[in-house]
Amino acid sequence: MAEASEEQALSPAEKAKLAAAKKAAAAKKAGPVGDPLVDNEDGTITDPNSGYMWKKSDAWLDMKKFYTWADHREYVDWVNKNKEKFGGYDNWRIPNKAEALTLFDKSGLKSLADKNGTDYPIDSIFAPGGASNTWISECSDEKIVRMDLKIGVDTPYPGPDVWSSMRLIRKDGEAAPTSTGKEPAAESAAEGSTEAPAEAKQAVATPSKPKSDVPNPTPKREFSSEERAAMLKRAKAHAAEVKARKG
Repeated sequence: MAEASEEQALSPAEKAKLAAAKKAAAAKKAGPVGDPLVDNEDGTITDPNSGYMWKKSDAWLDMKKFYTWADHREYVDWVNKNKEKFGGYDNWRIPNKAEALTLFDKSGLKSLADKNGTDYPIDSIFAPGGASNTWISECSDEKIVRMDLKIGVDTPYPGPDVWSSMRLIRKDGEAAPTSTGKEPAAESAAEGSTEAPAEAKQAVATPSKPKSDVPNPTPKREFSSEERAAMLKRAKAHAAEVKARKG
């Protein structure tokens, strides 16, 4: 009660300073932030803490339009076909929920302006002026799910008439997605199977619809401090090389 009375006696400026101090203290309690993201200066951002690479701009910034889930492959394919604009890589894909949440800053210390000039909590190393939502791989034709990066929540929708931007991700060693984003029925049926060939053929006879239009992500693993330092060093060296080529 005494603390509340003292706060009420503060001026607006003093209250603002106190709120900022509490926010900073809460951020410290949230745990280590990790190594900072690295701008590779070629349209890509490296996260040395996870080993993932993000596109610096989102679908809205690139195309000035949003996409339904049914049409999202149009943008992913465009990025991969124009790989020279985005680091020279052709295995860009949409993130899963866990990957998308690595962008969301729980400490409240980071912010980026969206297309409406409203700040939302992701690192300002990304290009400003984009949208604060993205499709994620948990979405499917049967279950429409979109990630809201303003609040860090994946929201299900009752129908397919929902629009979203996209933030794409990739990692060295991941296979490039197909142009349709779908695996052939034979591969889907046989994947991970130990059945005899005849039984596999029987499974292929009644192909099932893939649950998602994107490949399954590589399982996340923890990196040692030495591995993170090495990734950070490689990312900085790559950025310096790109900068030198540009003169």
